[in-house]
Amino acid sequence: MTHDLAKLPSVDRLLAKAAVAALIETHGRALVAGVVRDTLAAARNAALAGAPLPDESALLAKVSHGVTLTTRPKLRAVFNLTGTVLHTNLGRAALPEEAVEALITAARSPCALEYDLESGGRGDRDDIVKDLLCELTGAEAATVVNNNAAAVFLLLNTLAQRKEVVVSRGELIEIGGAFRVPDIMKRAGAKLVEVGTTNRTHLRDFAEAIGHGGPRTAMLMKVHASNYAIHGFTHAVPEAELAALAHERGLPFVVDLGSGTLTDLAAFGLPHEPTPREAIAAGADLVTFSGDKLLGGPQAGLLVGRKELIARIKKNPLKRALRVGKLTLAALEAVLRLYRDPDRLAGRLTALAQLTRTEVDIRTAAERLLPAVQTAVATLPVTVGIVALKSQIGSGSLPVDRLPSAGLAIRPQGKKSGVLNRIESALRALPRPIIGRIEDGALLLDLRCLAAHEEAVFIAALDAFRCA
Repeated sequence: MTHDLAKLPSVDRLLAKAAVAALIETHGRALVAGVVRDTLAAARNAALAGAPLPDESALLAKVSHGVTLTTRPKLRAVFNLTGTVLHTNLGRAALPEEAVEALITAARSPCALEYDLESGGRGDRDDIVKDLLCELTGAEAATVVNNNAAAVFLLLNTLAQRKEVVVSRGELIEIGGAFRVPDIMKRAGAKLVEVGTTNRTHLRDFAEAIGHGGPRTAMLMKVHASNYAIHGFTHAVPEAELAALAHERGLPFVVDLGSGTLTDLAAFGLPHEPTPREAIAAGADLVTFSGDKLLGGPQAGLLVGRKELIARIKKNPLKRALRVGKLTLAALEAVLRLYRDPDRLAGRLTALAQLTRTEVDIRTAAERLLPAVQTAVATLPVTVGIVALKSQIGSGSLPVDRLPSAGLAIRPQGKKSGVLNRIESALRALPRPIIGRIEDGALLLDLRCLAAHEEAVFIAALDAFRCA
């Protein structure tokens, strides 16, 4: 065995090979040398366990593969064929080209982030999007933080620390990652006061809580149940009535929309979702919502409302800890500008285009792509066919609504169901992974989020498909 191990080439010998020298030229000697050492160590350990020694060409192939894996970005583009448009684990909303171009410009050059070009003095980074947000929501002022949970936390910490916040029991939601409204309130230093029941809350419940709390009551709060729905014997107090009660008692009324949208989705054939403008018009003093869900922009938490309250929030030292950078603001500004032209919004805002794509259009795409997928799995005991599917909006938005869609279903022949897991794993291992879902005994590839201009890239990706 010792004699056999001696046949392994040295590190320096492999580093001198032309193929490895080319890798060094691209990735640097230190990184490639580390992969060479790891490759030789793995071959040595395998040989001690009884495996045959690889020849030099096999070692060089392993080194090349190892360098590829080591240098491949962790944050990689994927094909989202899950059927969930705003998929939290896949980055939620895909940005429109206008936002991508704005990101590139901001990344490449210095920009007036906190610099007032008119006066030559220090500026406020919120000013980049403040006027747009006020125009689109009807609010007096606006500010931006890194996500909506941060927006809710910041307003509670600013306006309700060591005081009580009255919320309907049916709105104590849990969002993704086990973040719960009661936990956020506790961390922000506010005391939660639940009123009503899970399915029915009345105005008198809020009035009684204010009476009991007296000066300890900081605000009335409404949390939009964007990630679940209660049906049946229900009652929720209209926002206008809550606002009137709050203002009568000298309290602010706050609305957390969660997955907010700046347009009436019903105008595009989608279910209606409450908008910040509607909440402001109903009397809300502050409204919080996300930038990367139905709005279709980058991850951000947006706060709009009364100028005096926004000013207090901006003075909170935590605002600096939660602020966003120039890349987020560049993308957000570009997306907000698109909302000024609602007639062309569906054709320019990527997320909205995906949500409004017709079943007929998606089925036609499935017909075009069927032969490529059939060819990729031709040697496996499976069949591939076109199926009707139901997409979901995702990220807690309109949870009970489904969008008619279409895609490809890969089904095992006979009882060989294990082949689906192998195919699914192999698709995830592609240079640009293809992410579908296994459901009802089939691997489903929902094509709603595969744009026509990416179909050629998708087909090329399948050329690298290998299933063990």
